[in-house]
Amino acid sequence: MSDPLHGITLQAILDRLVEHYGWEVLGRRIRIRCFMSDPSIKSSLTFLRKTPWARLKVERLYLALVGEAE
Repeated sequence: MSDPLHGITLQAILDRLVEHYGWEVLGRRIRIRCFMSDPSIKSSLTFLRKTPWARLKVERLYLALVGEAE
């Protein structure tokens, strides 16, 4: 079984989610402070790289989004 996230950076995932949902909706879908209070790509990447449970939620949302697109 191949990894569907292989070769996709966390920044690319986050960029796509923000482009599709915007920060406000993203913060409602995944309730973490870096999405809801003064959000930025840089602060979100820092948090997600240190927080495996949050990164997993972001990755799952991304996979659901690209699954819909295909």
